[in-house]
Order: sequence, then structure tokens, then C-alpha cells
Amino acid sequence: MTRVAVVTGAAQGIGRLIAARLHETGYRVVLADIDGERAQKAAAALDPRHETAVGVFMDVRDKSCFEQVRDEVTARWGQAHVLVNNAGQSKVEALMDITPESFSSVVATNLEGVFFGSQVFGGYFADQGHGRIVNMASLAAQNGGTATGGHYAASKGGVVTLTKVFARELAGRGVTVNAVSPGPLDLPVTYDLIGPETAEALRKNIPVGGLISPRFVADAVALLAADHAGSVTGACWDVNGGLYMR
Repeated sequence: MTRVAVVTGAAQGIGRLIAARLHETGYRVVLADIDGERAQKAAAALDPRHETAVGVFMDVRDKSCFEQVRDEVTARWGQAHVLVNNAGQSKVEALMDITPESFSSVVATNLEGVFFGSQVFGGYFADQGHGRIVNMASLAAQNGGTATGGHYAASKGGVVTLTKVFARELAGRGVTVNAVSPGPLDLPVTYDLIGPETAEALRKNIPVGGLISPRFVADAVALLAADHAGSVTGACWDVNGGLYMR
């Protein structure tokens, strides 16, 4: 049986890499993104015939979008097995300058999106008796953030907590829920967001001496999503180069 994974925020960045990694290991993948056209192009790069990769529009702030994608996926491929809650929004704003609108916008994408996705797909997986949910958290959730705003750090802290809440709720029904918590990723978006000088300063402060490998983060997600990963749930795997040690 070919497994099917839905990855949110998959049109670019780490989400696209995660979708590509899952596809490489044999999954059929749904690349879901608020930029539906870009998601379709990313899917076409994996499979131009759209037999094993499709791109779809999804606004993670809208629960009905998750329901629609769930129904589309099951109609197309019969079943879904994995949800990767990756879609996120990050803003570099001084703590005291964050407006109510900006705070709500970041929390709606980063936290409410994980909640809605875990509700919709978690319930579906539980009814099937098996499923994997992997949430993208962040080092900022653990250390309060270094280069990102307080709204981002707070929302990602909530992601870690929701991971535990849903893991406890769904464990007895064959569904695992875990998180991966990366430090600053070696991706263009990082440099665009915080600037090359700040990125270089971050690099010098990372004990292993470099920004975080997005490829390894994708590998970690793939491992937590695996069919045989049933012994791990409620966990948050750190990939931060030693910036935060438990």
C-alpha cells in the first residue's frame, strides 16, 4: 500500500523539502499552501503527471479547508496516512511594537492552523485506526526566540503544547502526534527574514558552527511519519545545533 501524506505550507521552503523527501521515500504527497498556484508548480516538479504529487490551495486558518482537502485526498487516493502541519508565518518585530492585528495574524496561522489540522485529520486517522501527525515547532518555543518576534515564539510554544494534548487524546486509537523543533534553517527565507548580518551572527553562536540543515529536518519528519514510528508520541525532537540542550 502506498502511503499518502499532506504537507501544509509546502509551496516553498522547508515545507517543499519535506514534501519532496516524503515523495522520494515512496509517498504520494499533497502539497497544500495558501499560494495554490505555487503549490501546483512545486508538485509538478515532483511528478509532472500528478499521479503521485498534487498541489492544492489551503488556508490553514480556515478549518473547512482541512475538511475539503481531506475529502479530496480520500476521493483521489482512497486514504490518507500522514499530516505535516508545517505552514507558518514569521515576522521580525520588536516585542513592544507588535500590534494586536499582527499578533492575531501570526497566532492564527501558526497555532490555530495546527489545532484545526490536528482536529480534522486526527479525527479521521482515529476512525481509520492509524495515522501520523508531525507538527513544525521551533527553537523559539523553547528559548523565547532570538531573531524572531514574540508572537512567533508564543505561537510555536503553543504548538509544542498542542502536540502533547493531541498525542494524549489520540494515542489509544493508533495515532501518533509529534513535533520537530529546528533552529535557524540554512534556507534563503532565513536570510531574507533576518538579513545576512544577523544570520552570520547566529551562525557564530551555534555550537556546531553552522545554520541547521533543512535536509536533516526533512529526514526527521519522515522518520516520525513512518509506519513503524508508533513508539514515539508527544515528543519534540530538537534540531538546533546545540543552541538549546535539555
